[in-house]
Amino acid sequence: MTQRDEALASMRMAREYTLNLLADVGQDEWFWMPTEGVTHLAWQLGHLAIAQYMLTMFRVRGAVPSDAELIDPSYPDLFGRGSVPDPDATRYPPMSEIRATFDRVHARALEEVSRYTDEALEAPLETPHRLFTTKIGAISWASRHELIHCGQIGLLKRLRGHAIKW
Repeated sequence: MTQRDEALASMRMAREYTLNLLADVGQDEWFWMPTEGVTHLAWQLGHLAIAQYMLTMFRVRGAVPSDAELIDPSYPDLFGRGSVPDPDATRYPPMSEIRATFDRVHARALEEVSRYTDEALEAPLETPHRLFTTKIGAISWASRHELIHCGQIGLLKRLRGHAIKW
């Protein structure tokens, strides 16, 4: 299996795990926060969308004009690193839009990553990260990052009274 294929398999597995965790979330639960300073499930999805875009597309190939149709320019401020989750749902796009963006970014990430050769993915990033310096490193981190957030999603669900089904 090539590095690219391993990265794609990891991205699919992480997303399957995330979707399993979210399968029984009710409409009234997306913006619930157990206490101030903690995230909510809607923030988690928006964050995963912007992070996957940044790691698998922006860092690898830079911005392209069609990115504006892929992910709203407000996402970095609402869901990016350093953003502060707010339980007020009116501060965010509708949950249906957050979910559509989450799904759309993932589909595009799989599509774009599948086009690269291992040789192309070994190329260094223009802007290295402290955890990785190559394009394949950025792509591989995307699935690991998603699994970290699965832990947060699972904790939020447990605090809300859900049983976690593995």
